[in-house]
Amino acid sequence: MTMTGCSSGGASSGDGGDVTIEFSQWWAPELPEGALQELIDGFEDENPGVTVEMLSGPYASVQDQTFTAAASNTMADVVGLDGAWVNDLQKQGALANMTDLMADADYDDSQLASQVQVDGGTYMIPVVNFIYPMFTNDDLLAEAGVSSIPQTRSEFADAAAAISDIDSTTKGWVIPLSTENPNGIQNDLMSWVWASGGSMLDDEGQPDLTNAAVTSATTFVKDLYEADDVTPGALTLQEPDKVTEFINGRVGMMIDSLSRIDTIKEASPDLNFSISAIPAEDGYEGERGIPYASWGLGVSAQSENPEESWALVSYLMSESVNSELSTLANAFPGNTASTPDFSDADPLYEDAFEIYQSGYPANEFVGLPTADSLMRTFDEQFQRVLTGDQSVEEALETSQTEWLSEF
Repeated sequence: MTMTGCSSGGASSGDGGDVTIEFSQWWAPELPEGALQELIDGFEDENPGVTVEMLSGPYASVQDQTFTAAASNTMADVVGLDGAWVNDLQKQGALANMTDLMADADYDDSQLASQVQVDGGTYMIPVVNFIYPMFTNDDLLAEAGVSSIPQTRSEFADAAAAISDIDSTTKGWVIPLSTENPNGIQNDLMSWVWASGGSMLDDEGQPDLTNAAVTSATTFVKDLYEADDVTPGALTLQEPDKVTEFINGRVGMMIDSLSRIDTIKEASPDLNFSISAIPAEDGYEGERGIPYASWGLGVSAQSENPEESWALVSYLMSESVNSELSTLANAFPGNTASTPDFSDADPLYEDAFEIYQSGYPANEFVGLPTADSLMRTFDEQFQRVLTGDQSVEEALETSQTEWLSEF
């Protein structure tokens, strides 16, 4: 079913006391056809009298409609969330406090790998997690004379330059910096900070954008751009655009979600590529932060059937179902007892698990207030750096001031 808006304001009662709950998400199109519906069918079999109406759509569509529905108190009972949305929705009073729902259900939350909290309460539970490794077109690396996958920033810069020298249509790296959807700041810029153990926040969780780690990573990206080793049009590119560039063999390296492996292989079966950890700053020997994103679950504060809504969440987080869902999504489970079965999956997923185990998941935007706005503010200032209108230091100082006003 295509998501066209949630007009019921939560669950509605059917004949004979039956209950219908709405579940909005962008996951169904990302899974094998019918796979999520099969899991939901299992929930309905275990919960007679409860029907789940699935509302599916692309990520951007679900995001827009979730916020529109939140403003009008018409949000679905159970909603698929991104961590960057949580603080804003919680401040609007749109999300139920899942700490209370878990307590009411006597639920043991020690089985949850993580929880996204605001002011001490849980408002999102990650159901599966995707890391964002570096993808490399190994044929382009070889053609450029690069003998091994870059492990440090200097090696990455050298590889990007060598790939860009192949011909006029090939570039070393791609970064999407459109302010329309500014998640390139999270996935493609701040990821360099986290990969070297750095942080964009201080010990109290406040913005710290002028520190050495953020300054170094921002300067590194600027230098790559100014060296003309980045795909043209970066200032208007969005996330799907970089995947297209990689699939078409026009770029040698990109940072993206583990979920892109199947997309790339289906679109370009002959493309020879690898995944690896994001290169660290030269001389860094500590653990590397690994960017990640989650398919999250939340419950509407306006749901008329919170018990049934929580039952669906706990079902999807149960050991067996979460194992199956993470296997289907080629992701890492949100239940600590669950284990994905990658036996029939591409060997690259095993490589990803080794990357995951060798570092730590890092995404400091999760749970921050107005996270998308923070990214956009940084993006706008960084674009002025790339167009020569200000220095990196000026951009970071301005971003720091604007971020502080949101905290």
